[in-house]
Amino acid sequence: MRKNKIAIKLSVYFAIALLTFSIIIGSMFFYLFRNYTIEIHKNELLKYAMSLSNILSTEENRNLSRGMGGYGAYLRFIVDVADTDVWILDKNMELTTAGKGPGMMSGKYNLSALPPNAEELIMQVLQGETAFSEGFSETLAQPTLTVGTPIKNESGEIIGAVLLHSPIEGTKSAVNKGLSILITSMLLALAITSVLSLFFSYSFTKPLNKMKEVALQLSAGDYAAKCNINQNDEIGELANTIDSLAVRLDEASKESSKLEKLRREFVANISHELRTPITVIRGSLEALHDKVVTDPDKVEEYQIQMINEAKFLERLVSDLLDLSKLQNAEFAIDKSTISINDVISDVTRSATQLANKKNIEIKTKFEDDTINIQGDYGRLRQMFLILIDNAIKFSPNNSTIEILATKNEVSIRDNGPGIDDADLPYIFDRFFKTHGQENKSGTGLGLAIAKQIAERHNIMLTAENNPDGGAKFICKLPRD
Repeated sequence: MRKNKIAIKLSVYFAIALLTFSIIIGSMFFYLFRNYTIEIHKNELLKYAMSLSNILSTEENRNLSRGMGGYGAYLRFIVDVADTDVWILDKNMELTTAGKGPGMMSGKYNLSALPPNAEELIMQVLQGETAFSEGFSETLAQPTLTVGTPIKNESGEIIGAVLLHSPIEGTKSAVNKGLSILITSMLLALAITSVLSLFFSYSFTKPLNKMKEVALQLSAGDYAAKCNINQNDEIGELANTIDSLAVRLDEASKESSKLEKLRREFVANISHELRTPITVIRGSLEALHDKVVTDPDKVEEYQIQMINEAKFLERLVSDLLDLSKLQNAEFAIDKSTISINDVISDVTRSATQLANKKNIEIKTKFEDDTINIQGDYGRLRQMFLILIDNAIKFSPNNSTIEILATKNEVSIRDNGPGIDDADLPYIFDRFFKTHGQENKSGTGLGLAIAKQIAERHNIMLTAENNPDGGAKFICKLPRD
């Protein structure tokens, strides 16, 4: 539980918000409910006062005995039922009747028996107003409420006043009872909602903890970790983003491993390719320097061998530079509108000299007089020369090489042994060389260079074996 800090914070914040809400609602309820109950009590006193005033408005009722047979019975009813003190004054502000406690008295009384501040209220009543007064009774040690109504005779003349004086003890008890119920309800609601807030907080933070664990696994290199959270909200979107990031990191890791493997293989291959000619050149130079070989024919043979090895090194370095340039996206290729027919015719003329050594005939066929693309003439010439040279290298003596150019593709087919199915996926890799005497002098970079030139021209270069024998290289030309 200590680890789930967010859930605890959410629960505390929710509890504080609920407590604040309860205090505000409780205060408003206490204030409004108190005023409401006082208003009800005030209306009740006003009803009794007006009823008594109506009874005393007739001379007949005023002259009746104030005992059980007169309005005294109604006074006792008000005193007993409403817990109210009753005073009746004439127009000279003389107290004629006072009803207090369980009994009542009649006659002339001193105004000091009236409630505090009653004189001001009596003056308002004798002017024809119904008046109210709230105060604090030092005798009763509690808040009180006084209501006054005028007494009018049959002609509408004000002849006296009725005052009802009552403590607000009953109202206070009702308010306190309501407040205790409210507090109990608030505490119960706070307890229930606290439990629910803990539950919902932990439910809310559970996916966050899952994402945290996945993030730690990703930082540790475990890119197979997944959140697998299905929520239609921001948390679900974040989880999906982390899962997408995991997939991309996994792909990047595999690609990085693949590139590292290729780098190591490249270093190993280039070291091997460089070591052999350097060893031959060094051995020949040492033999000549140490006078181990002195025969002129042998010396010339050694010199020719060193020249051939130097040429091989030169070609290898040149191929590496070409491959490096072509693989660099910032290396610009000057493209212009060129004719594929012209490029192939140019390459065929150059390759004929190589083909004549093996008595190989190069047949060229153009299905259209105009096959134009946007490209670099020199690089495309280099690509087709590599492919035709490769076809000559693996073609037997006295055979043919067929070149077919259409609007969509250029194919170069030889009649050699074809490509082994196991080697077919790798023939465009750097330093990949098939086994055989024909490829002994190759650097293993020719087809890789041709592939890069094709990709820089949006040409899809592929290789396949002909059903009738031999290999075929196909260059699918880009559409306009």
